[in-house]
Amino acid sequence: MKAIVIREFGGPDVLRWEDVETPTPGPGEVLVRVHAVSVNRTLDLQVRQDGGNYGVTLPLVLGNDPSGVVAAAGPAAEGVKIGDRVAIFGGIGASRRMLGVQCWGGYAEYVKIPAVNCVPLPEGLAFADATVIARHFPLAFGECRLADLKTGDWALVMGAAGGLGSCLVQVAKSLGARTIAGAGTDRRVELAMSLGAEFGVNYRRQDLQREVTRITAGRGADVVFENIADPALWPLAFNSLAPGGRLVTVGAHGGGLVTLDVRRLYQQRLRVISGLGADSREDLERSFQLARAGSFRALVDRVLPLREAAAAHRLVETNEPLGKVILDPTAS
Repeated sequence: MKAIVIREFGGPDVLRWEDVETPTPGPGEVLVRVHAVSVNRTLDLQVRQDGGNYGVTLPLVLGNDPSGVVAAAGPAAEGVKIGDRVAIFGGIGASRRMLGVQCWGGYAEYVKIPAVNCVPLPEGLAFADATVIARHFPLAFGECRLADLKTGDWALVMGAAGGLGSCLVQVAKSLGARTIAGAGTDRRVELAMSLGAEFGVNYRRQDLQREVTRITAGRGADVVFENIADPALWPLAFNSLAPGGRLVTVGAHGGGLVTLDVRRLYQQRLRVISGLGADSREDLERSFQLARAGSFRALVDRVLPLREAAAAHRLVETNEPLGKVILDPTAS
């Protein structure tokens, strides 16, 4: 089969289009013909660049969130059958390895996966949409659950037009929160508001803390979803919290090292919460049904052939796409 393989860390040029052996599914496993896999900044770009501190072993095939069609099944593979359209969800095996990070992933024509990690797709749901939904909506539900987000709460979503941010806007709205979209351009703010955000702030040209204080009539945000970790923005987001507020984080593509005012943390009874691992299969199944009903929208900027993975990485690095860039191994 064809796959994009990295044999050394570095820029997009390390993504090589190669012939590799098609995997054979073992007991409890299936072989999925990949139709869509997204380019993830937090995983794919960081892992390609330097391994991202994930314990990566090279060579590696990236791709954390493929969706496709079951092409073959090993002995005792239960829950799905050949021909089923599926998304892939959750950690792999007892050690819950991350697909495309700690084991070979979906930047390939086929991927071998435990059958228990396959979730059937609703009829009519496109593979590209399924990939975006599986990657981000369950995590958005999990973050909201960790934050104890309630009806009427003020929620500030940083990076609100990004992959996870755009899903957080929609999930928070579905849970009855009043949502403020924070984004770096007016165009991105407008996009996030089209997804249901009640207010928007361009944090590159407006004073974020002042705007959140104004919008909430002096209260501040009950919850801040901060998945960027930009050293310049993180303190502003943190200082936008209301007394007793919660900041949930699960990303650091903006840098990772930030300044925290510990006195404000304890004086205002604030909490900083890691959202990693908060998602569940039930959240994904719920997200698929809501997307099928038209309640949720997956943002897809464009779909490119898998062989153009290097170009796709360069595109994502520009921050220009509005929505996810998807790779399709079936496209020529």
